[in-house]
Amino acid sequence: MTATSHPDSDCVDFVLAVLDNLDGCEASAGTVDEAFTLLANHRRRLLLEVMRTYGEELTLPDAAEEVAVRETGRKVTELSAERVHEVYISLYHDHLPRLVDAGLLEYDQERDLVSPAVLR
Repeated sequence: MTATSHPDSDCVDFVLAVLDNLDGCEASAGTVDEAFTLLANHRRRLLLEVMRTYGEELTLPDAAEEVAVRETGRKVTELSAERVHEVYISLYHDHLPRLVDAGLLEYDQERDLVSPAVLR
């Protein structure tokens, strides 16, 4: 193995900080793997960030709009309806169910409302 320089020292620092935090954590390896799997997707992380920012229930269309804003760095008025719809569909069919199953979010399908899960 040869030593090479890594230009992304922020990533290295982050990984080392995570490992330091895991040292004091009592979670099983399976739990850690599940958490990293949930956090591996950027859109899921953005949805969790949106829900933490607001701290209350949002309609899924509003949450999708905010995720699209954060993904693109554009103002909501600069986003196409198609872009927001694509985000909504991916949240509804893929990301939201995973986060609900993990106990991180709650979803009222009848009212199309997403809310942070009540933490234990």
